[in-house]
Amino acid sequence: MGQMVGVVERASASQGVVRFETNRALSGQGHEHYTSVSDAWGVRPTDELARRLFASGRVSSVHVYANIVTVELERGATSEGLADIVRDLYQYWLPGVEPPTFDDLVPDTTAAAAADADSSDPWAAAAALVPPHLLERSKAARARLKG
Repeated sequence: MGQMVGVVERASASQGVVRFETNRALSGQGHEHYTSVSDAWGVRPTDELARRLFASGRVSSVHVYANIVTVELERGATSEGLADIVRDLYQYWLPGVEPPTFDDLVPDTTAAAAADADSSDPWAAAAALVPPHLLERSKAARARLKG
């Protein structure tokens, strides 16, 4: 699942530089430049893409501007497979990987707290699952409807 990014690989006029044109903007209107993995410390899509490209071992720098990813290759390296890394950036379920169910994502402590809640109080089970500010808002709305 997840959408693959449409990628067209284009050679650059400079030797050892390859450009990938994508069908979606990755960085908005800001320039992102990475010269090492330590530069890609954030959680943005461009940071993740840079980390993945550096992990290939064939990249010395990455520049992303909107939908253009410019990669400077290590000396003697080829761009073989780098387009696949860009293409799979947003693919979060890979073939052969079983997606988690909702029950797998709910922490056990929440289920235990809901089971321990007093059944005579209708708000007790909700208090274990709903943030307090939302619970108070719900109680106030219910009181307005009744009253």
